[in-house]
Amino acid sequence: MPATQAIDALCVNTLRTLSIDAIQQAGSGHPGLPLGAAPMAYVLWQRFLRHDPRDPGWPNRDRFVLSAGHGSALLYSLLHLTGYDLPLDEIKRFRQLGSRTPGHPEFGHTVGVEATTGPLGQGCSNAVGMAIAERFLAQRYNRGEHVVVDHHTYALVGDGDLMEGIASEAASLAGHLGLGKLIWLYDSNDISLDGPTSLSFTEDVPARFRAYGWQVLEVADGDTDLEAIGAAIDAARADTAHPSLIVVKTTIGYGSPKKAGTAGAHGSPLGAEEILATKRALGWESTEPFFIPDDAREHLRAAVGRGAQERSDWSERFERWAAAHPNLAAQWQLAQSELLPEGWDQDLPQFEVGTKPATREAGGVVLNALAERLPWLLGGDADLSGSTKTSIKSSGDFDGRDGAEPGRNIRYGVREHAMAAAANGMAYHGGCRTFTATFFCFADYMRPALRLAAMNDLPVINVFTHDSIAVGEDGPTHQPVEHLMSLRVIPGLHVVRPADADETREAWRHALLRSEGPTAIVLTRQGILVRDRADLAPASGLERGGYVLRQASAASAAVVLVATGSEVELALDSAAALEAAGHPTRVVSLPCWEVFADQDPAYRAEVLGGGGLRVSIEAGSTLGWERWIGEDGLAIGIDRFGASAPGDELMAEYGLTPPQVVERVERHLAAR
Repeated sequence: MPATQAIDALCVNTLRTLSIDAIQQAGSGHPGLPLGAAPMAYVLWQRFLRHDPRDPGWPNRDRFVLSAGHGSALLYSLLHLTGYDLPLDEIKRFRQLGSRTPGHPEFGHTVGVEATTGPLGQGCSNAVGMAIAERFLAQRYNRGEHVVVDHHTYALVGDGDLMEGIASEAASLAGHLGLGKLIWLYDSNDISLDGPTSLSFTEDVPARFRAYGWQVLEVADGDTDLEAIGAAIDAARADTAHPSLIVVKTTIGYGSPKKAGTAGAHGSPLGAEEILATKRALGWESTEPFFIPDDAREHLRAAVGRGAQERSDWSERFERWAAAHPNLAAQWQLAQSELLPEGWDQDLPQFEVGTKPATREAGGVVLNALAERLPWLLGGDADLSGSTKTSIKSSGDFDGRDGAEPGRNIRYGVREHAMAAAANGMAYHGGCRTFTATFFCFADYMRPALRLAAMNDLPVINVFTHDSIAVGEDGPTHQPVEHLMSLRVIPGLHVVRPADADETREAWRHALLRSEGPTAIVLTRQGILVRDRADLAPASGLERGGYVLRQASAASAAVVLVATGSEVELALDSAAALEAAGHPTRVVSLPCWEVFADQDPAYRAEVLGGGGLRVSIEAGSTLGWERWIGEDGLAIGIDRFGASAPGDELMAEYGLTPPQVVERVERHLAAR
């Protein structure tokens, strides 16, 4: 065997054996993918991937996403062997409490991990967002010979990834947008957890991707033919007009005498005897666990020197670019650091008292004002921009092809799940700020990606409109009832339901100031009266999650009405009627539970008052409101699905008018 082939084979088997040793020591894990996919991972990382292990955050690095996150042991082996700050002791602590090598890759927890993966389909969809971010930044910042954004996004995907609906959505979108710097390496081993993929997955995957507009390349022997893998990656990189799928045929659990090619290699350690048998089959020279040959370590650690040189070359280009384009360079630095420019929130719209804009309309006005100050803000909607009001009017549509103008409106189409995951990918990538938009009831389609955004502190802004049964004639399928509570239980997600146009402005301010964690802004379809704030507390109270909007006529309130969104208007009207009936009534706007919960107890007690009857009013599920109103409080809401009728009629039918609220409050007071 020629020397080059020998060192390549040694490195591939080092990745394989290190991975299966970690899984065996942990007593759990997935050895099949590391054994089968190590060759393609090695070729990519050793010959193509531009990265600097000593500067993992280098902005122009290539991104690698292990979408098949159950194969995390392979990624950790790659990171350790190529010189990242991931010591061998951490490999030995795979899947143990407090280690930097958890069962599935976690962004921000392990250096070099670009995205949290494991829920299948999410990682490859994140990669689409990363490729969108790369193209947007290239269009925005590259100028002639000054090229500062020019990198690829790679994802290693499996059969399970491509079965998930989100992967189909994301692939369709990527093909439409012409994301030519996106490459998926498909570990096509024909095995899933239950057995052969033929049990459930017999489609022609290459034909599907060609129909999506992808270049499709195929490698017949992904177990040993490193040159064919390399040639396929070369061809994928050469086609900048289309995303590429490289179908690499592999053997799951390659080398294992008993388990190779079977579902038994997928999700359980091989066992001590089979580990030894596998190493013998691979021609491994040592039976010692975690053995790394010096030649393999030295060869793989060459990534440190290569990466440092590539980053240094880029830094020189960047300095020349910055000198030629100082204004762009200043924008770049702000966007990369997730800082906001001075005066970013000046000139935000003020809304005329007495008008009745829907909060979705107010949100659109605010968004467009912000977009003028934040040129790296971009986003899109699920084929609903005319309804969500989230188009950036001063910009065109995003197109990922070379030479396209830098549009800021992403046409996601009816692909809510991929939209949310791609937005996460853009946040993982960095350098831009993004938002999504759709009807609130379709948050259900986005939930897995919303959960991952919260888990990873990604500052994605999710705009949800048509927020209650007041949607009206579209009926219960389009009327959110349980959705507010459903999103509020996601740790780290701020759910903001502004009361009116003024609070909508403050909701956007809150979302943009939040650099760690996602925000959902929940907006109305129906108009909400803009009131004279001289008679009420300022909308800036939203920054504390909840505030006293209107004090009672007496020092001690008999009733405290606590409401969110459009029901704050209902609370104000009901309070006036209760006051007239002799019940001093305070009105509290509580637009964001999560922020309010973080306030000190004294402030919360001051806002919610003491002694009076606490009443919550929200056009949604009442579950959970006892947290704020107590067990003896009165929760007015909707604990059943809606109906098809005009919105005003529905609000009356479901007990959400001032006379109905007053009647229920007085009845409750009488029964105390």
